[in-house]
Amino acid sequence: MHAGGGPSWVIRENATRAVLLALYLREVLSIASPVELPRLRDIGAIGDRLPVDGQDRLERQWREWWAMTVEPEAHPSPVPLELVAEYDTDVALPVSGADDLTRAIVPHAEAARAWADWAHSGYRQAAATRRGDSYRAYAGSIAEHEREVGRRAHSFELNVEVMPLTEPGVWWIGSMTVAVTDTLRADAAAFDDAIHPIIAELA
Repeated sequence: MHAGGGPSWVIRENATRAVLLALYLREVLSIASPVELPRLRDIGAIGDRLPVDGQDRLERQWREWWAMTVEPEAHPSPVPLELVAEYDTDVALPVSGADDLTRAIVPHAEAARAWADWAHSGYRQAAATRRGDSYRAYAGSIAEHEREVGRRAHSFELNVEVMPLTEPGVWWIGSMTVAVTDTLRADAAAFDDAIHPIIAELA
């Protein structure tokens, strides 16, 4: 998406499988981070939490993977990545420094991948029913911002991850990435109100 002639903007909306998988594993492994982001609907922890030291290592390794997953170009791994075989090509973790996370996620591979397939399919079906609304939602907010500030919007890029979270809202999960609840995204008027402060911050 862009405005022709002058500053341009690009907004990519999706429910990325990698992000869905990371959030599913966040739930089943009892990862607290990021604390400001609500939990997924209808997914809970499986098994007991690790002892404090082990859970701390697991959380640290998950946070590093989360950053690489959300914005891989901004958070490259300092060491080579290796695919986790049980996840086919869906998950790649650092060859060193992610041992706890690798061990922890393997038992959940089948359920995690099935859930990510289901959630991504749900997003695609909902997006298809909106047809041209996706462009309108963002273009309308940008046009409103331009009227408010009396100038063209600055050039910017924004990634929008539409996730089945328990609470309606929009949260920054990277320097140019936000997560939005699927139910909020489905409500055109509420989404316009929620995305406008994000657009204003960038444009």
